[in-house]
Amino acid sequence: MSLSDSDLRAAIRREMPGVRADLERLVRIPGIAFEGFDHSHVERSAEAVAELLRGCGLDTAIVRHGGQPAVIGRKAAPAGAPTVLLYAHHDVQPAGDPSLWTSDPFEPVERDGRLYGRGAADDKAGVMAHVAALRAFGDQLPVGVVVFVEGEEEYGSDSLDTIIQEHLEELRSDVIVIADSGNWDIGRPALTTSLRGLVNLFAEVRVLKSAVHSGMFGGPVPDALITLSRLLASLHDDDGEVAVEGLVGREGAGVDYPADRFRNEAGVLDGVQLIGRGTITDRIWTKPAISVLGIDAPRTLEAANALQPAATAKIGVRLAPGQDPAAAYQAIRAHLEKHVPWGAQLEVTLESDGAPCVIDATGPVYDAARAAFRTAWDGAEPVDMGVGGSIPFIATFQELFPGAAVLVTGVEDPHSAAHGPDESLHLGEFERVCTAEALLLKNVAETLTR
Repeated sequence: MSLSDSDLRAAIRREMPGVRADLERLVRIPGIAFEGFDHSHVERSAEAVAELLRGCGLDTAIVRHGGQPAVIGRKAAPAGAPTVLLYAHHDVQPAGDPSLWTSDPFEPVERDGRLYGRGAADDKAGVMAHVAALRAFGDQLPVGVVVFVEGEEEYGSDSLDTIIQEHLEELRSDVIVIADSGNWDIGRPALTTSLRGLVNLFAEVRVLKSAVHSGMFGGPVPDALITLSRLLASLHDDDGEVAVEGLVGREGAGVDYPADRFRNEAGVLDGVQLIGRGTITDRIWTKPAISVLGIDAPRTLEAANALQPAATAKIGVRLAPGQDPAAAYQAIRAHLEKHVPWGAQLEVTLESDGAPCVIDATGPVYDAARAAFRTAWDGAEPVDMGVGGSIPFIATFQELFPGAAVLVTGVEDPHSAAHGPDESLHLGEFERVCTAEALLLKNVAETLTR
């Protein structure tokens, strides 16, 4: 006998205390895939995820192909039923300066209905949403599942394409649920239907053979930091609009994002003007954006009275849907070479790139997802939204599994502060996310079972 919507809601409610306890155990593992961190914690994190999936009755293995460990768990579909791939990642961003956190980033703490800790939202709650749905069904799961939990998403997913290719048949599915995005607001669910792409690069300028006395030579010599500053300033016009020829964008995102809400959620200080032109949603979803992510230069407390011979900036470029990353990199490189001032030597190096994606969220599977959201959120109508961030491997899934419906969901809300200090998860919304995923599996089974 199949479980009803009310059965599943009750089952999720029953499972939530255990799901939260297991989430807190995962948050305590500082699984950071970045260079310079102890990767034994990533191993521990993978083992913990594998144990959770085995506890759900899945045939589970830890796999790797040159990078950090991923976990694949499988349970075969009942006769005629579809298979659903459930994706999340178990690695997390570095915590940064611990003094900026209200509490220990790797000791989960509840405050005002939110659970604080690195990875509490991004994306260990995504892992646990999958686990919660599986636990709610127990041995009455109406679909086949493949749970794929990556171990280096925050560090660029360098080995992911290889893992997917090596395990292509194991991962083949009718529906793909990627739990690594968010919802429109607390109380308002969303499907993510577009994501920007990404190009990260380094630009180094050199003007001197070595540092020289700023008094003896300052004036005629263009020091490297002034040179780099002028070069970086050329990336935007006076309104803050991206000024790189060849970067594409479009308007008409179609969802209203009030500027005062955006300023509040971004933490923009009073008096600071927003830059660029067009609606907020156009500027963060469908147009390119360029940011300076870091500069290699002497720290102010250690800076001598000397002209710096070289300076390097790391530049992050978010690409609008429809932009080819290779073409975008060439456009940025050409712009920098054209605008480098005063004949300074310039070296531009690509660090990484990733393709944007657009999802046509029409058809019976998407209808099934929206129905699940409405039930879980007590009738709230889900929003189709874009995301300014990047999940480049979605394009890989689209290419390798062209017949699969890709659903991008998530646990975050606008106050989650993913990647920042005091990252947190709204516990009430988390239960709704878990409920929605269980209902989604039920609805997909009813829609696609032959």
